[in-house]
Amino acid sequence: MSTTGIITNAIRTKLQSALQTKHLEVINESHMHNVPKNAETHFKVVVVSDKFDGLALIKRHRLVNDILKDELQNGVHALSIVAKTPEQWDSSDKVVESSPNCRGGFGK
Repeated sequence: MSTTGIITNAIRTKLQSALQTKHLEVINESHMHNVPKNAETHFKVVVVSDKFDGLALIKRHRLVNDILKDELQNGVHALSIVAKTPEQWDSSDKVVESSPNCRGGFGK
């Protein structure tokens, strides 16, 4: 479920600007968790950028986390990252697996 909330837009803008993305999906997965309706707390990002070329997966994730540090410190509870180079994305099936359903949390 994608939304166009303030945090969703901030994530999209920051990643596009910092990474000059070739492909970007910002998916708000908050609805899958025990949070208020229309929350923006759980996200999956699919980021394709030339800036990932030559970087190990952990360094790609650290780069994305650093770009989004303000969001992660101010309300974003979870961030799932798919980070690929354009070559990796082009040779893939371009299918991003769904995240599993919430397995607990507050009030469960």
